Amino acid sequence: MTSTLITGIGELTTNDEELGTLTDAALVLAGSRVEWVGAAARAPEADERVDVEGRAVLPGWVDSHTHLLFAGDRSAEFAARLAGRPYEASGIAVTVEATRAAPDYALVANLRRLVREAVAQGTTCLETKTGYGLTVGDETRAARLAGGLVDEVTFLGAHVVPPGWDADDYLRLVCGEMLDSVAPYVRWADVFCERGAFDADAAKEVLTAAAEAGLGLRVHGNQLGPGPGVRLAVEHGAASVDHCTYLTDSDVDALADSDTVATLLPACDLSTRQPLPDARALLDAGVTVALASNCNPGSSYTTSMAFCVATAVLQMGMTVEEAVRAATLGGARALRRHRGEGAVGVLRPGARADVHVLDAPSAVHLAYRPGVPLTHAVWRKGRRVR
Repeated sequence: MTSTLITGIGELTTNDEELGTLTDAALVLAGSRVEWVGAAARAPEADERVDVEGRAVLPGWVDSHTHLLFAGDRSAEFAARLAGRPYEASGIAVTVEATRAAPDYALVANLRRLVREAVAQGTTCLETKTGYGLTVGDETRAARLAGGLVDEVTFLGAHVVPPGWDADDYLRLVCGEMLDSVAPYVRWADVFCERGAFDADAAKEVLTAAAEAGLGLRVHGNQLGPGPGVRLAVEHGAASVDHCTYLTDSDVDALADSDTVATLLPACDLSTRQPLPDARALLDAGVTVALASNCNPGSSYTTSMAFCVATAVLQMGMTVEEAVRAATLGGARALRRHRGEGAVGVLRPGARADVHVLDAPSAVHLAYRPGVPLTHAVWRKGRRVR
């Protein structure tokens, strides 16, 4: 097991309550873990030494909400939205048709491409969902293919009701045979609780069945208008409720009194021309907030977490520190990977050695220089990947 000393760090964001943000700092990585954190002048010896010459260092981005296992293109739909057509969940059916028709090797190749793209921009922990198969065989295939290429896989058979299906019949399939087939390959289950997708009663059945199968819970909620998504997520102890574009005061209060993370997806809101979530209200109420890319071919075709951070700072009222924390530790909390040995989203002894070096002296530059590629180097599980 070789060790690497990363020294000459101008600003080190650790996300650890005791360590805080350090200047003139250093890290030692040993194997896949962080072994030591502290002042550069006191750094121990290591097998390798990398001087980052005053650059800023962060934990790797934790992208806790993506849809990366797909085929096809929906640029025409995007262009139509720019021309004024509103976003509707029915566009998902286009991707479902293309994904079902694609061979395994094409789906894997596209997934690998997007993972490489994300990692090159500092993302070191990725979740992705099924949901573009919507048959027992295709959902199981998606979960199986994604499992070896991302950190977390979520079952999203309850994405939309496929054309030609009765809603009640499809709900029974999702909660029965489909869930049983997919469960061995996933850790989480999700439901799109929204008009045009699954109403409150149907979403409750999905969440109940998934919990009984031993899966953790997530919810797509409150994206296209006020709705029951947040309430259901909190009532069922979901790890996160994602989108949160339209929230009432009672939604915010419910989240503040729970362990459910509000995952905001600003790139999606910009693409679909929805209002951006009120991040300030959530943070001021004490809600744990995450930022994620929602990378998918229809409503948010980006892997850039830096873009999401810059948007959150420049347009959503978040400070740079809050946005960086939401895109790292917030995502880790949404995936329940923020504690113990191998934690992500944090740089402290014992955490997973996921390190993002910026070509800038401070994290402020993520918002100060929006759109500029600032990733200088990346370590994932202790191995340099950029």
